[in-house]
Amino acid sequence: MNSSLTLTWSTGQLWGTAQVPASKSESNRALIIRALAGGGDLRNLSDANDTQLMQRLLADPAAPVFDAEDAGTVMRFLTAYLAMTGRQTELTGTARMQERPIKVLADALQELGARIEYLNQDGYPPLRLLGRTPQPATEEADFTELKVRGDISSQYISALLMVGPTLPHGLRIWLTGKVGSRPYIRMTLALMQHFGAQCRDLGEVLEVRPQAYEATNYTVEGDWSAASYWYAMVALAPAGSHLTLPTLRRYSWQGDQAIVAIMAQLGVHTEFLADETLRLTKRAPNASLTQDFTDCPDLAQTVAVVAAALGIPTTMTGLESLRIKETDRIAALQNELAKFGGSLTDEGAGVFQVSGQDFRVAGQTVATYHDHRMAMAFAPLALLGPLTLEAPQVVRKSYPQFWRELEKVGFVTDPTPAPVF
Repeated sequence: MNSSLTLTWSTGQLWGTAQVPASKSESNRALIIRALAGGGDLRNLSDANDTQLMQRLLADPAAPVFDAEDAGTVMRFLTAYLAMTGRQTELTGTARMQERPIKVLADALQELGARIEYLNQDGYPPLRLLGRTPQPATEEADFTELKVRGDISSQYISALLMVGPTLPHGLRIWLTGKVGSRPYIRMTLALMQHFGAQCRDLGEVLEVRPQAYEATNYTVEGDWSAASYWYAMVALAPAGSHLTLPTLRRYSWQGDQAIVAIMAQLGVHTEFLADETLRLTKRAPNASLTQDFTDCPDLAQTVAVVAAALGIPTTMTGLESLRIKETDRIAALQNELAKFGGSLTDEGAGVFQVSGQDFRVAGQTVATYHDHRMAMAFAPLALLGPLTLEAPQVVRKSYPQFWRELEKVGFVTDPTPAPVF
């Protein structure tokens, strides 16, 4: 693995076609649901490491230990899947994963009859799963009910929803407090419905009826989170630049399609063409931006870097979940933006201000903190000057061909990244 990669842009307009990976979020949900359904053909699965890992782990159901590595969806979804299917095994992950809380999900699963022990620190992986005490199917009940905080990772809620149809009385989840990343919850419900589940979103209440999933085929859409980095490149490129992105739907289940409206304010116009293809064109940006990222936290790094680089004052809210991602993304952004003359300032009450009046790209080295989104959010700055990114292979988590796609549209990488399979 290369320890660093220097990225440069020669001169001139940016143009061409970039291939984005299939949606990791859709892929990992579809894999869990297919396992619960007992079959179905999944087409265009993501080549991201998280999805490849999920496939490998699901293919070995009798494994004594499941290693989720650094994959949040794999850890959360497998915890619910293994617990509710009565597996007796251990579930672990990287050192960073063992710092990411899972107590809210584990507590909810224990209410549903799962027997779970913490092997090290209470409330955190690794876990020992000791099977499940089934609920009696004959007991009179409308739904099995849970109360779950809405201000924690939506992956907890999605994990519970997906196992809901397997419960004798289904599941009714009452969401308490502010609900974050709701589009991911809607995506989960839509995929469940595609596989035959009866479920609905009633706002603060989510309902799933007891009914076996149906083995069904599904084709995964391109990833809007990955598309956001190409939006960033067009925003920072010279006037007249344009890019084409295939496999992205106008009517998408993915919350990160919000990048269309956000980047319109930062100078990128989106035109939807036929055959699930869109065209991005450079335009003049607005003078300022205010954005709530509650429903699209994975876009925050991309937008912060572009806003700072363009010197556009930007107010950001809804960043609470960034503290418990692959790294503390708020601290990482603050550290790395400062190297270029930018800043992300905590104004209190959940409000952050981006500034970049003295922003300059001149060969700085960006630390990536074992976080794929840090690498890809800062890479577009190469359009403004050379920069070096540490641990470039971290992109394998969600976008293994990212550096190759940059080379195809004219970026120069040194050294050439090793192939990622």
